[in-house]
Amino acid sequence: MDASHFLMFLVQRLIKALGVVIGVVILAFFLVRLAPGDPALVIAGQSGAADAQFLAQLRQQFGLDKSLGTQLLIYLKGIATLDFGYSHRVQRTVGSLIAERLPATILLTATAFIFAVSVGVTLGVLAARRVGTWADSLITVIALTCYATPLFWVGLIFILVFSIWLNWLPAIGMYSIGEDLHGLAFAWDVAQYLVLPSLTLGLFFMALYARLTRASMLEVATQDFVRTARAKGLKEGPIVRRHILRNALLPVIGFAGVQAGTIVGGSVLVETVFAWPGVGRLAFEALLARDYNLLLGVFIVTSAMAVVINLITDVIYALVDPRIEVGA
Repeated sequence: MDASHFLMFLVQRLIKALGVVIGVVILAFFLVRLAPGDPALVIAGQSGAADAQFLAQLRQQFGLDKSLGTQLLIYLKGIATLDFGYSHRVQRTVGSLIAERLPATILLTATAFIFAVSVGVTLGVLAARRVGTWADSLITVIALTCYATPLFWVGLIFILVFSIWLNWLPAIGMYSIGEDLHGLAFAWDVAQYLVLPSLTLGLFFMALYARLTRASMLEVATQDFVRTARAKGLKEGPIVRRHILRNALLPVIGFAGVQAGTIVGGSVLVETVFAWPGVGRLAFEALLARDYNLLLGVFIVTSAMAVVINLITDVIYALVDPRIEVGA
């Protein structure tokens, strides 16, 4: 791949990604601001006072008395300096709250993503290599079951079976409270809490990867270049690895980038079920309390994460598939 073309491709993708993030910020700002309910009334209710003078003071303090256009410009200026505003509910900056919860969400979603891709692709390859056999049927049934089962139901069943009946794994939280653990002991403690929520979040996407990989493998296996490789007398193992699997993984890589935003969104439900202290649960709490600044900040940060992951996926896709015109 030519270095100058690749650099041009990267710059174009960065500009597009920045445009998408700015569009998301503007859209999210108007959606949250136009939602029913007066933030000043909520703040006043939490403070125990709601007279007209106090409401006017709150609106002036948080800039709610200005026009929406002015509020948007002020907010965009703050975002440019990574200032996401102030959460009146917990009396802290939105940036510090998100920074505190974001590592937990990254750990959960990254673990679920790795599990979904590795297990899903493996099952898809096995099903395609044994198409029409009992192994293919079993993998198909498992994938369809995981795909059709709601996340919250899977989470509750996992808690019931593995935490309450078998007492193998902890049900809620991220680590054992009250135990002064450090180093490997702390990592092992977190790993045990991570098993059930990451499995719950990853099973649905594992099913998608398994089905997509199986279908892609079967389609590529019928292509002319694969028949030519077999006609030349190449062994089946190298044909599968070098010709079928490599090409079959291209749509899987593309899907992984699209799916990244979905898995972050799915973490909201899983974090709520397992009381996992991530940004998904933080967004749910902000929504219930009408903490608009916090809700807006979480939405923007998670959207930016999805855009960055899509950008990384585009780069990987261009590196894996030389047919892509990187300068286009």
